[in-house]
Amino acid sequence: MEKKTDKDRLVRGTAMDGKVRAFAVRTTELVEELRRRHDTYPTTTAALGRTVTAAAMMGAMLKGEEKLTVQVKGDGPVGQIVADANAKGEVRGYVSNPHVQLPSNSKGKLDVAGAVGTTGYIHVTKDLGMKEPYQGSVPLISGELGEDFTYYFALSEQTPSAVGLGVLVEADNSVIVAGGFIVQLMPGLSDPEIDAIERAVSQLPPVTSLLDQGLEPEEMLRWILPDVKVLDELEITFSCHCSRERVERTLISLGKEELTELRNEEKETEVICDFCNEVYTFGPKDLDDLIAQSK
Repeated sequence: MEKKTDKDRLVRGTAMDGKVRAFAVRTTELVEELRRRHDTYPTTTAALGRTVTAAAMMGAMLKGEEKLTVQVKGDGPVGQIVADANAKGEVRGYVSNPHVQLPSNSKGKLDVAGAVGTTGYIHVTKDLGMKEPYQGSVPLISGELGEDFTYYFALSEQTPSAVGLGVLVEADNSVIVAGGFIVQLMPGLSDPEIDAIERAVSQLPPVTSLLDQGLEPEEMLRWILPDVKVLDELEITFSCHCSRERVERTLISLGKEELTELRNEEKETEVICDFCNEVYTFGPKDLDDLIAQSK
């Protein structure tokens, strides 16, 4: 199979006279970038990829400078999965244990539920520019993540939704395709309309099959919602906000005493960003400068 090289993009649309809103996204380049940076094994790549794909679509529901963080904390071997996203399509993410690979599940697919675990929580924190961030939390119900995010929307945001997420990995561990959709039901839908949507979702081929056939995100939505109207689109990109200056501020905040201990114990101090794996190195002179600035 040839790896797709099309740019990652998200589309947002409505259907059924505005009573349904829908999002679909291709995240192949994003997930491959994260796989490369964190050296994730296939099962972990799928778990991290599904999480950042959901986060990318949830970020597109925000406005302006708003942003959110998704944390998946299950009892499986991958540990915690964290994804950040904003309204501009900028996404980043990491997983506690990147080197988890499990045998295929009973369907012959990557065992994401086994890696994530079936006991735990999804936590969503939204920075909406208010005094306090919005926080929502629901228990994991399957560990497959698509069902778990569906449950999150129903319980935490009171929005009946269908969420599909998929990551297809090549034999050399690289990402062939990744993406997903969220279809949300607004008030005013009739029972026959709801039944039609549920039937279409249940008959939909796997997200990865559609993307691997070359379908664009809007074409994926038309499988479920033939009358979907695309309102706009957004380029999805990997973006990390770390910098040497930010790391310096964090080190200064440790205080003079702790910095002096670091200075005396190590020839060099390394700080690694969880999100992008960038390494920032501070030698004795660097630490002396930071100690001089600390309290």
